[in-house]
Amino acid sequence: MSSFSTDPADLDPNDPAGEVTLRAEAYRNWGRWGEDDVLGTLNFIDSAKRTQAARLVTEGITVSLGQEFNEDGPQKGWKKRNNPVHTMTGTGLDAERSLDAFPHGIGGADDLIMMPLQCSTQWDGLGHIFDRGYAWNGRRAGDVVTTQGDGVTGIEKAASVIVSRGVLLDMGRHLRPETGELEDGYAITEEDLDSCIAAQGASSAVGRGDILLVRTGQLARVRREGWGDYAGGPAPGLSITTARWLYRSEIAAIATDTWGFEVRPNEFHESFQPLHQIVIPNMGLTVGEMWDLERIGQACAERGRFDFLLSAQPLPITGAVGSPINPIATL
Repeated sequence: MSSFSTDPADLDPNDPAGEVTLRAEAYRNWGRWGEDDVLGTLNFIDSAKRTQAARLVTEGITVSLGQEFNEDGPQKGWKKRNNPVHTMTGTGLDAERSLDAFPHGIGGADDLIMMPLQCSTQWDGLGHIFDRGYAWNGRRAGDVVTTQGDGVTGIEKAASVIVSRGVLLDMGRHLRPETGELEDGYAITEEDLDSCIAAQGASSAVGRGDILLVRTGQLARVRREGWGDYAGGPAPGLSITTARWLYRSEIAAIATDTWGFEVRPNEFHESFQPLHQIVIPNMGLTVGEMWDLERIGQACAERGRFDFLLSAQPLPITGAVGSPINPIATL
């Protein structure tokens, strides 16, 4: 397997296509789990890994890692990504005023919600991003995702899979102990990831089948100051040079507290989400975004322990290329 510089300073900012191509081909997992595979790196989660994760539960404390889904969310309408619209179709007032509508005085409320599947805490499915016309495992993008949805790697394929050992790397607290928050535009490197593991200790060791959570602290900042450009604007995140680290670690999935997982602005002129282009269609890595890592960050810091049982199931929406979730960490 080829190896490239892990120093962002060595990137050619004028050649995103070349830099992406080198890493996409070096860290590609096509065929690793057979030509019919639909799970990618989620295959690293096996029964032994889940058993290991279950043994981490010693207190029975649960922590939600999901942001709320409401009209005050972060979305700004890019690619029709709007915030959820919640509508009541039956209310208590209806029940009071229509006592004869149902027998013996029973009443009830109902509601519906309209929202993009990636408007708040969510997974990017393997059909979400393509590389030069190809989807995960070397399939032609048009053969995978059509107007009927993702008929091959739809998010429902992972509905019972994503239960594993979660590991939090609190990059905000590690690199900026005075604030606990990385500044927008900060590119997290391999060296940063390794130094955080060393500083946090043995419970932060990252390995095969783990779900890696990277806290930057950006969500805490926008909650104080307002959403601003959280959705699509400048943010701390992973450098494209971490592709090697992500590949070698054999993690099952990764999630961050930012809109886009990787550093923004991206590290090239005229580029858009180049690390996505490497890790999703080539590596087969499931990516989570807009996770709320504040409470789990505090809980881990208080205990000096950074691993836990993590359950983060997507909704089994047939053919979807992403899914809203409410991940639960159990300590």
